[in-house]
Amino acid sequence: MKVLANDGISKAGENALKEAGIEILDNRVAQDHVINFINDNNVDVLLVRSVTKVRQELIDACPGLKIIGRGGIGMDNIDVEYARSKGIKVINTPTASSKSVAELVFGHFISLARFLHESNRLMPLEGDTHFSAMKKSFSNAYELSGKTLGVIGFGSIGQEVIKIGIALGMKVTVLTRSPKTEVLTLNFFNGQSVDFEITSTNDMDAFLKDADFISINTPKTNEYIIDTPQFEKMKDGVYIVNTARGGVINEVTLIDFIESGKIAGAALDVFENEPSPELPLLMNPALSLSPHVGGNTVDAQEKIGIELAEQIIKLQKETIR
Repeated sequence: MKVLANDGISKAGENALKEAGIEILDNRVAQDHVINFINDNNVDVLLVRSVTKVRQELIDACPGLKIIGRGGIGMDNIDVEYARSKGIKVINTPTASSKSVAELVFGHFISLARFLHESNRLMPLEGDTHFSAMKKSFSNAYELSGKTLGVIGFGSIGQEVIKIGIALGMKVTVLTRSPKTEVLTLNFFNGQSVDFEITSTNDMDAFLKDADFISINTPKTNEYIIDTPQFEKMKDGVYIVNTARGGVINEVTLIDFIESGKIAGAALDVFENEPSPELPLLMNPALSLSPHVGGNTVDAQEKIGIELAEQIIKLQKETIR
């Protein structure tokens, strides 16, 4: 079996595949040349992240493909159902990067609540001349402890966000399409663990009214989850972080509500116009920004690589049988 990891794979994943006798091609092939490369090199498995698109045209043009793997959760860059209709196995790693994304959510929350995103920009420029003024300006900050964390989405990332919120002493509310209950376990360094039973709500109005900090952790949507009607129902001075997908929040309206003072601050790791976010977003001092790096940690990439390798090895054994 031959594997093309076109968007890369961790060394741990690569080693696991090699130990199983599977050949790994760690090439980076431009989208326009992927079809030819797959066919010319008799590739059985195509591994991608978010860069390479696996659409119907590629699937039809590469009859030798047996497995398509996505390093991560969302598979909107793959025509999943069409691939499966052609007998191709489609795999992903739904939990491997969840902790990394959740930690980024709180990196942004803390940065917003303590003005770190702004002070980090201004201190090198004005720290020697306006130190006292900035100290006064940035003193109107907030603790997260005791505040209400609102999480939109109850998947693996949403659950990790909730766990961190609980550990920080936050109250938690969860919004889903239909109410559901999950038992979340917080594991500690000394072997102790505590279970929390969390029940979500589908009452958007009540959810928005209560939340001081809102984290969006949903799959890609065809329309905005958060737009003018939702912004209007939020608590004054709310903080929002989107690490889900571009297009789940109306970015233009978000700026309007930040400028009106309704929203204290927001963070975006994903954008409607990736990889060219709109300039008003990039220049707004009330926004904490990152370039779609939620799952991009060494730890997450290692887990992703190992998880993909394990699934490929398992599928290979099943095929041999």
